[in-house]
Amino acid sequence: MGRILRETARPSSSSSSSPSNSSTTSTSITDTLNGSHQFKITGYSLSKGLGIGKYIASDTFNVGGYSWAIYFYPDGKSVEDNATYVSLFIALASEGTDVRALFELTLLDQSGKERHKVHSHFGRTLESGPYTLKYRGSMWGYKRFFKRTLLESSDYLKDDCLQVHCSVGVVKSHTEGPKTYSIAVPPSNIGHHFGQLLGSRKGTDVNFEVDGEVFSAHKLVLAARSPVFRAQLFGPMKDQNTQLIKVEDMEAPVFKALLHFIYWDSLPDLEELTGLNSKWASTLMCQHLLAAADRYGMDRLRLLCEANLCEDVAINTVATTLALAEQHHCFQLKSVCLKFVAMPENLRAVMQTDGFEYLKESCPSVLTELLEYVAKVSEHSVILCSRHGNEAILDGSDLNGRRVKQRL
Repeated sequence: MGRILRETARPSSSSSSSPSNSSTTSTSITDTLNGSHQFKITGYSLSKGLGIGKYIASDTFNVGGYSWAIYFYPDGKSVEDNATYVSLFIALASEGTDVRALFELTLLDQSGKERHKVHSHFGRTLESGPYTLKYRGSMWGYKRFFKRTLLESSDYLKDDCLQVHCSVGVVKSHTEGPKTYSIAVPPSNIGHHFGQLLGSRKGTDVNFEVDGEVFSAHKLVLAARSPVFRAQLFGPMKDQNTQLIKVEDMEAPVFKALLHFIYWDSLPDLEELTGLNSKWASTLMCQHLLAAADRYGMDRLRLLCEANLCEDVAINTVATTLALAEQHHCFQLKSVCLKFVAMPENLRAVMQTDGFEYLKESCPSVLTELLEYVAKVSEHSVILCSRHGNEAILDGSDLNGRRVKQRL
């Protein structure tokens, strides 16, 4: 947060005339890498009685190269307080040693008056400097953050919900010397050049027929990008007729998107490719493209599609996405889909979709796992509701050949 100029020795008068002497400078820069996270705690009344020292955790978030999490203790952290106070902490959730940081914990006033309860290191001089977290699991915060009886009658609690905003500033230092040049290096445009090569069709030496459409490409480019294309075009069992290779079980827009990624190293505009301005069409294209990426051994494309599908989970597509995740071993996507379907507000609607029928027929074993997720939700509900009611707190946890066959 400050700039400390390293003092350099001044030449003496006797040597000042010597042309061989030179003076250099460097600057040590200490600053913070800042980030924030907002944590919404619903069902506060149901969390009471969880137990002293037991907490509800936010999702982890990254700031300054480290992972962090907010811990809320509805019955307090210390036995001696006898659940009189709620406790609130920010914890280091990744490996680290002597991580120095500034913190701010804010309990938001939900009345609109903006009388937030703020505890902050920012914007003031700290007598002993930034707080140091020694190891993973170290935390900063307040055992007596708020007296529980006062909290429950305050504007911080609305509709049985609390909102916490946390800011973290990780302290980083580096030293800079003088720069004697300033050269603006443009970003790599190799993908653009290869994309233009595909568009121009110059030098193409292989053709593919896909669902009645013909696509031209360059064997060397395909072989460099895909081990399956490499074996197909240059291996001992290579296709002898490269004038026209027929691709079965794939639709033309999907193969076009596959070629786009091979040359451009980026996903095409899926809505533009399908000609439909809808999330459903983009999700369906992404499903097919993930299957194609798996088929041709293109791991980066498969992970890009998996990440996009995780972002776009919806009632009408989640069942087919879940089947796809099972068939192509996309474990994170599968977990996201299972958690989504198992939510009480989603389960019935998903079961009424055509995709759920497809899931039952193609991946019956997934239904067993789904039941386990549903049971987990019910189990949490029973544990909490035995004291407080009937509303649950959900705690998040965890080719061969078959693909979703909906048409684009």
